[in-house]
Amino acid sequence: MEPGFRWLKNPAAIRPVWLEKSERMAALAMLTVISFLVYTVIQRHVRLYLRMYDQKVPGNKGDTAMTTAAGVFALFSLVALVHIQVRGQKGYDMYGVQPHHWLICEAQGLNHSGYEAPTAHKNGKRTHIP
Repeated sequence: MEPGFRWLKNPAAIRPVWLEKSERMAALAMLTVISFLVYTVIQRHVRLYLRMYDQKVPGNKGDTAMTTAAGVFALFSLVALVHIQVRGQKGYDMYGVQPHHWLICEAQGLNHSGYEAPTAHKNGKRTHIP
C-alpha cells in the first residue's frame, strides 16, 4: 500500500489547501482514501484480466501486463470525444480509441459502447454522423 501513497509525499503533487474546520479536513482525508481505493481496484482488475487472458497494453517501456492505474489513465488521455452540430443536427465522433482501450474496459466490466461512434436521432431514424 505504501507505493500507492508515494505521490502524496511529493510537495508538488497537490497544492496547499487550507481548511478551517476539522470536519472539512476529515472529509478531504476520506476523499483521498477513497480515491486511492478506486485507483487500487482499477489497477488490480486490469492486471488480473491481462494475466488471465495473456494480453498486454502499452506501458512506459513497451507492452506490459503489469500496468499501473496511472498507466491506464495515461492511455485514455489520448482519447477524445468531439461534439458536432451541423444545421441543428447533433453528432459525436470519437478519436484515438485503440484495441487496448477495449481490453481495459472489459477488464473493468465496463460497456465500451460509450467509446464507439454514437448515433444521432433525427425524425425517429438513427444515423451515424462522422
